[in-house]
Formats: sequence, C-alpha cells, structure tokens
Amino acid sequence: MKEFGYQRAFDVSGAVALLGADPDARFLGGGTNLVDLMKTGVERPARLVDVRELPLDRIEPTEDGGLRIGATVTNSDLAAHPEVRRRYPVLTQAVLAGASGQLRNMATVGGNLLQRTRCGYFADVTQPCNKRVPGSGCPAVEGEHHNHAILGASGHCVATHPSDMAVALTALDAVVSYETADGPGELPLTQLYRPVGDTPHLETDLPPGALITAVTLPPAPVAARSRYRKVRERASYAFAIGSVAAALDVHDGVVRDVRLAFGAVASRPWRARTAERLLTGAPADAGTFAAAADAELAAAQPLPDNRYKVTLMRNLVVAVLTELAEEAAR
Repeated sequence: MKEFGYQRAFDVSGAVALLGADPDARFLGGGTNLVDLMKTGVERPARLVDVRELPLDRIEPTEDGGLRIGATVTNSDLAAHPEVRRRYPVLTQAVLAGASGQLRNMATVGGNLLQRTRCGYFADVTQPCNKRVPGSGCPAVEGEHHNHAILGASGHCVATHPSDMAVALTALDAVVSYETADGPGELPLTQLYRPVGDTPHLETDLPPGALITAVTLPPAPVAARSRYRKVRERASYAFAIGSVAAALDVHDGVVRDVRLAFGAVASRPWRARTAERLLTGAPADAGTFAAAADAELAAAQPLPDNRYKVTLMRNLVVAVLTELAEEAAR
C-alpha cells in the first residue's frame, strides 16, 4: 500500500475543509470497500479523512412523515431500525442480503452508496480498465462478462454497480443530501449515478469534494408491502447476478401503485419506469407482470455470456410481484 496521512473529522464543515485542502484525499467511513481497493492499488489516496465521529448516525422522522437516515448510520443499525422494518421492509431485506454481519457492523450508508464495481478487470491493476484508467479500454466486452451489465452499458464499460441497498433506495425515491464548501445540496438517488457513456470513470453527479450527509425516504404507503429478492451464485454472502426491489399496492385485483428497481444489470441501480407505467392500473396477475418485465427488458443489450440475465430478471420480476399480489389478496 502507498503510505497515506490520516485525520479524524468531528464536524461536517471541518471534514469538507480537510478534503478540499488535499485533492488526493478520500473520506473514510467503514472502509469495507475503500481499504480493500487501497490494498490492491486501485485507490491510492494521499490522505484519509475519517468521518465516523461526525454527528450523522441517527435515523429520524421528517416533518412530512418520511425518514432521514444519517450517512454514518451502519448497515446493521439501518436494517434493525423498527420504523425501517415496519414501513420500508424492502430496505431491511436489501441490507441483510448485502453482506455478512461483521461487514454490516462496519459499513455505513454513505459509503455503501459510493462503493465501486467488483468487476475483476477494475480490481486488477495489471489489466486495462476505462473506469480506472480512462482511455485504456474495457477488456470485459470481449473477456469475462457473465455478471456484467445488460442495460445502459456502452462499449467503454459494462461493469455493474454492486450495492443492494441502493437498489431498494432507488425504488423508494430516496434523496441524497450532501455538503460542500459552497454549502448543502440534494440529489434524487435516481440522479446520483451518471450514465456510463464514454466517461465511466465519472461515476456520480456529486460536486467535487462533496460529503454525503444523509439519505431521506419520502413517505410511501406502498412500501409497507415490499420485497427485495436477490439471486447469487452461492448460498453464502455474494454479490448479486440479478436482484429486484418491488413495492406493490393492489385494490380489487388492480395495481394501484407500484415501485420497481433492478440490481446487478447496469452501472447503477436501474429504476424500471417503463414497467411501472404498464403495471399501474392493470390487472395484478402473472401475465401483466411478465408483459411489464418484457417491456422494461426490451432495451437490454446483453453480451454473449450474460444473455441469461434477461430471462433471469423476467422470472424474478414475475415471481416477486406475484408474491406481493397474493399477499394483498389475503
């Protein structure tokens, strides 16, 4: 590892100032992704600014009936929070599916959103990678890509975003709050991650030096009946090869409201807007669910070894929505 400096911040403005004073510095939360990347040489910060002591570790109700989740709340505390479990079960399920208990005890909400891809070429500094070294190429296109993107990718990068939590938060219309030297700002989570295009090394639309301070969940009655389903290649903790976050409100056999997001199929959590539009006002049955999934996946551009994901995601959408509809009918 490259030698690096270390400073602990105790207030938000101080943390932002420390990072602004050193362009090669990085914020350190739980370190469950950043430290790994430092060990392999992918990340080489000159300084780490530790933000774990910032007063951002609370989950509080908002005036409109939502929840505000501080950026340093651990994944374990988020999953266990009684209001999250009661009102947003899809989020609890996504967090619990994401990692072992030891990792959840360390990992933070802000850090989870900013974790980087697990593409093997990105993690191997002996290989070219446009995300790591812009302009060097994307060997995954012709190489190992069985778990890579089928939606929203480009010839410059076909990596997927690894977060389970972010998929659930995308379905819930979460809003990310951040702080910069110029003051606070907000971004809907659906606008946090940039499309790949020809600049895959530019991953988010956060301003330079921004520190995520919170994630806000708006009130969403539909979320009370919600589910996160993750498919992985082994029973123990592993990154998804496909996942669905869904919330469904059914009245008299008709879909009244629905939220749907996909994971492990794109460089960012994929909000299934096309499917949502087709589902709203339609019969809550397997045929409708399959047609909506097909419409969303019509934009897929799979590579030879990840074509299976199209069928996988279709089946996953139908299965999860059918389960939620059956629950509503009881």
